[in-house]
Amino acid sequence: MTTHHRPFKNPRAKHNFEGRSCSITGVGSYVPERILTNAELEKIVETSDEWITSRTGIKERRIAAVNEFTSDLAAKAAERAMKMAGITADQIDLIIVSTITPDMPFPNTACLVQQKIGARRVPAFDIEAACSGFLYALEVGQNFITARTHETVLVIGAEKLSSITNWKDRNTCVLFGDGAGAVILQNRPNSHGLLTTVLGADGCKADLLSMPGGGSMQPASQQTVLDGLHFLRMDGKETFKNAVQAMCSAANEVLARCEIDITRIKCIIPHQANRRIIDAVGERLNATPEQLFVNLHKYGNTSAASVAIGLDEAVRSGKIQRGDLILIVAFGAGLTWGAAVIEW
Repeated sequence: MTTHHRPFKNPRAKHNFEGRSCSITGVGSYVPERILTNAELEKIVETSDEWITSRTGIKERRIAAVNEFTSDLAAKAAERAMKMAGITADQIDLIIVSTITPDMPFPNTACLVQQKIGARRVPAFDIEAACSGFLYALEVGQNFITARTHETVLVIGAEKLSSITNWKDRNTCVLFGDGAGAVILQNRPNSHGLLTTVLGADGCKADLLSMPGGGSMQPASQQTVLDGLHFLRMDGKETFKNAVQAMCSAANEVLARCEIDITRIKCIIPHQANRRIIDAVGERLNATPEQLFVNLHKYGNTSAASVAIGLDEAVRSGKIQRGDLILIVAFGAGLTWGAAVIEW
């Protein structure tokens, strides 16, 4: 018996399944107005400006208002990126938000951002890879451009870490801040854009940095609140050691893939977690101080927003010009890590 199938169309076939490059055509960031200084933290926990600065390099961080949420920070960063790219919300085909501090477990924060920026009813989803999240989201987003599935993708890293910070724990409360960074991804003819990305994870070390409460393992209860399980927890010493190793390894791999050495990189944007980590990574990569972009002293660790905010500030300050090569490298809970080389 012969079965006759109705003909069908493969939309990708019109491009002969050929990919295309993906560039960042707009970048934007937003940080809350309120500044929390080390001097103010001295009044909250037993610490000092000297202790915080010498161990972390952080002088101040931004704290979102009570009625200001991750989606608000994300939407403001997105609008600034859209303005630089010269696009309107109705041109966006996909929204990806990376965050560990969503407004709520569901719906996802990307859907809330979609509504706040007035985008069409396009796909919108969150991903979660902690401080490496923006690079994970960037790689996911660029695949839609490369495959010609979409023309314009909005990628955001946004966090309200003050909402999960234990302000009685002096080892962690001095480290984190709130903020958001966003990029618009499009094909820019005759430009290489995102050259390559290396991503990785090691779930065997998941316990080094986590927020234990609120999930299916330990659902919210009076006891989980009393036990402080809804705050982030970190083994600082082990996290530090793993961060330096993973960031250097990922950075060396993306450079090797592009067959270039560190001297070809105009600007290195490392995850802004700790000045000692940044310096150690820079030293191992044989980078010069002029190559390293650092804004840690102003914002602290903003997790998924960290390298996105750094990219925006580096571009707007003139540190990065069209055609320059950029290295972005990050590390976060999971454990996760990533690195990317981008031609601006």
